[in-house]
Amino acid sequence: MIINDLEFILVQVGRAESTEPVRSVLVRLTTDSGLEGWGEGDLPWRPDELAARREAILPVLAGRSIFDIEELLGSDALADPALRCALEIGFWDLIGRTVGQPLCHLFGGEYRQRIPVTLRLRSLDTDRLGHLARELAEQGFHSQMVTCRGDVDDDLRAFRTVHQSVADRAELRLDGAAKFDLDSARDLCAELERDELQFFLDPLEASDLQSVASLRRQTSVPLAVCRAIRGPGELLAAIRAGAAPLAVVDPNRVGGLTMARKCAAVAEAGEMAVVLGGGSALGIGTAAMLQLAASTPAFSNSNECDYHQLHDDILREPLEVVDGMMTVPQAPGLGVEVDRGKVERYQVT
Repeated sequence: MIINDLEFILVQVGRAESTEPVRSVLVRLTTDSGLEGWGEGDLPWRPDELAARREAILPVLAGRSIFDIEELLGSDALADPALRCALEIGFWDLIGRTVGQPLCHLFGGEYRQRIPVTLRLRSLDTDRLGHLARELAEQGFHSQMVTCRGDVDDDLRAFRTVHQSVADRAELRLDGAAKFDLDSARDLCAELERDELQFFLDPLEASDLQSVASLRRQTSVPLAVCRAIRGPGELLAAIRAGAAPLAVVDPNRVGGLTMARKCAAVAEAGEMAVVLGGGSALGIGTAAMLQLAASTPAFSNSNECDYHQLHDDILREPLEVVDGMMTVPQAPGLGVEVDRGKVERYQVT
């Protein structure tokens, strides 16, 4: 199976409770036999640069076997982690279709068939935030993430509004979004120690792990890191620094599914918990997350995904979401089929 063509497509779909749509770059790889594989990545590309991107990258891939993933992804032309992630998803989709198996079977087997997901609350109004959290808890989404804006009092008020709204029906996570200095983060943690919180993600604007480790020594609030994790090396450094008991691994940030699995292996060896992050995808990336989580025991906790909040996706058949759990697709490759009509409808030109 030889790669003979490549296409980049920029698409955009709205989502509930947010004025900011999900914007993704789709990758379509085709082989000499006419087989198609699809990938998706969080790339800040403009429509007018897609043709030039294709012209630069296609020569690296053309004529190469779809099985040469490790060698191809090591090319200097594919240095961007999100680009490597999108292309690797497309390669694995092709491989799965070639051998007639869902991707999770190629990654070690289907360890679980349903994946618990965490939804990120995006409403800007605090009262609406509480109402939304309650609605989602009633629908079975028992893990929710509140995103900080950078003001200790406002963020604490928003978190407690959500906490009161869901009572004991949902576990809550708080994303500091790297918006606080050490003193502000310490003040916020001092207040959060009275609340039930699964973890406080990326509390510090400083990206060095030693600063996070310093904060950890000053609070009983469970901390987590994501933005500092760009591969297994950084995850190992986080373990050695004692920065946090948990890491959120974003395949777009670490450079793909293979690197995410390597991060999971390092975390297991270092007795650090890990979950998958990222979340914003239009069906292809979501399916890849499900296949990865299904086959990797380390990702047994709830993984972030906002698929339920999309107004639409780009798939022929929607992914199944029941009681806050998503079913792993069983068809070959990623297990999903792309709807070209939807792709054209939502394409950004």
